[in-house]
Amino acid sequence: MCNDITVDDIFAGKPDDLVLAFDEVLLAVMDWEPNHIGAATKAIVFTNKRAWLIVRPMSKLLELSFYSSGELSSSAIHKSNLAIKKDKFRHSIRISGPGEITPEMVDLLKIGFDYGMR
Repeated sequence: MCNDITVDDIFAGKPDDLVLAFDEVLLAVMDWEPNHIGAATKAIVFTNKRAWLIVRPMSKLLELSFYSSGELSSSAIHKSNLAIKKDKFRHSIRISGPGEITPEMVDLLKIGFDYGMR
């Protein structure tokens, strides 16, 4: 990213539980290559060939947004909708603290990672 914002800046003033939850997200996806992490204005963006995961720290939640070619069905997904480009679906998972990342969520994020490699 072309700015001076860091991940620490994005988490400034946020609850420690959100930082710990983000650390768990990092651990879950760190072996997937290529995987670059950058800070945007209010989010952390994970990219491979293109952005595949956007993490937005909210006041009490982390929103994990990723894309796929079709609509996914899972109780872990907070919201799904057709993206503006109409050729992909945007999905959101919300977590509020450590210990909430499940294997099912990691599998869903892997779908987003693989979609980003297309």
